[in-house]
Amino acid sequence: MTDTAVIEISRAHNPFGQEGVVRDDTGAPRYANLPATLIDILREHATTAPNDEAVVELGGRRLTYGELWDAAARVAGGLRADGVQYGDRVAIRYPAGMDWALAFWGTVLAGGVVVAVNTRMADPEVSFVLTDAVVTVDLALGTPLPDGEPFVVEGITADDVAAFFYTSGTTGRPKGVPTTHEAFVTNAENMVRCSGIPRDAGPEMRTLISVPLFHVTGCNSQFLVAAYVGGTSVIMPTLDVAGLVDVLVTEKIGYMVTVPAVYSLLLRNPAFAHADVSGVRSVGYGGAPIAPSLVQQLQAAFPQATVMNGYGMTESASLITVLPHADAVDHADSVGYAVPSVDIGVVPISDDPGIGELVVRGGNITAGYWDRPEANATTIIDGWLHTGDVVRVDDAGRVHIVDRIKDIINRGGENVSSIEVEAVLLAAPGVVDAAVIPVPDDVMGEKVGAILVSESGELDLDAVLEHCRINLADYKVPQFAVISGEALPRNAGGKLLKNRIRDEVSWGDPLR
Repeated sequence: MTDTAVIEISRAHNPFGQEGVVRDDTGAPRYANLPATLIDILREHATTAPNDEAVVELGGRRLTYGELWDAAARVAGGLRADGVQYGDRVAIRYPAGMDWALAFWGTVLAGGVVVAVNTRMADPEVSFVLTDAVVTVDLALGTPLPDGEPFVVEGITADDVAAFFYTSGTTGRPKGVPTTHEAFVTNAENMVRCSGIPRDAGPEMRTLISVPLFHVTGCNSQFLVAAYVGGTSVIMPTLDVAGLVDVLVTEKIGYMVTVPAVYSLLLRNPAFAHADVSGVRSVGYGGAPIAPSLVQQLQAAFPQATVMNGYGMTESASLITVLPHADAVDHADSVGYAVPSVDIGVVPISDDPGIGELVVRGGNITAGYWDRPEANATTIIDGWLHTGDVVRVDDAGRVHIVDRIKDIINRGGENVSSIEVEAVLLAAPGVVDAAVIPVPDDVMGEKVGAILVSESGELDLDAVLEHCRINLADYKVPQFAVISGEALPRNAGGKLLKNRIRDEVSWGDPLR
């Protein structure tokens, strides 16, 4: 199948240089001369800086690079004794912490493939993933780490698969995404280039991981980036917003990544005003829209730090685009420019060539889903992965997420972006979270419905609607609303689980 509709986006104004990027036989960009595998990266630091701190579990153990290598090699030996051979899948169902880190590195050193299982899944969902991935060893909570004679596999290459991450499954069964060593290393290089992390940071690079390690943000863009530069992963096993302030200070955190809602809560913590966070150098966020006012608050709260927005997918081993510090306030509604190893394009969905489905290709983009030929045929066309996200790309090449294709509301022939309406609602008085979904209608086809969350469970709905009328076209203003004091369901990446919301919400009479 030939996809002739792709409009490639120019890099003419892209601030991220492509030094060392080459084109493969398909024309896709890839880095040349990076470390070939994750094993090479870990071995280098274990050899040259064995006493530097590598991983910290808050309230638990601390390991240097030498200790991490030795312990992971023993896990690898134990896995081999348990029958794991090259390419066999090993499920990790430990909570975030040292056991997870050792299981990950041990599986890689054994030549196995990590299956990062979402620990929030229900039992039937877990069973599906274990069966679908054809798991050989299941390292579940309560299962001791394998232990054996030290072992390190030989002959692993950049093209070998190192892990399966599963899509969130917000639209049916989750799909396994095989992630190669090249993809992991490429994403780490993108993070270094786009966030300004010094290559020689070493143990001065201390990143606080408060998001799940089974998610590509926590694993690929924090845990493995720290390993890439010889830094330290400080793992918070369970998100403790109240304890974040103390951790930032006592652990001398320099880099952090989380969703906007957590930053909002952090800044409202009374202890934050008196904390010395001058050591924080990078503040990253993503997964949900962010208000320009919150970006300004972050810049004021962390005066020594750069702030950056990142956008990516499981299929891209994390980053696709990054919005740099210089654009953070004036273009807060954008997720930024393509990272150096990724080409982006748009497939128009209407007469406007500037709006369409985002397609991507590059060294960190998966070659296809595990055992899903039908999905591969419709998702990867002529080397371009179709993301399912509708975007607008401005004249500078910055990407603005309009919506998921499936979440566009068609109200009487007018397309309404649920994300656009959600962003306006989040700035309305008293609203702390919002979800916008279609409400079926016999006449219009669909109308706009909003679930509004406030701290008290009460809102001045008239004031919210008036705010919408000022900031939105009339047809975009919600015609149905439900007010709640309960948190909206989100996946590990902070994205709303709209299928679940659709199933659970009960709409009353229309507002107008």
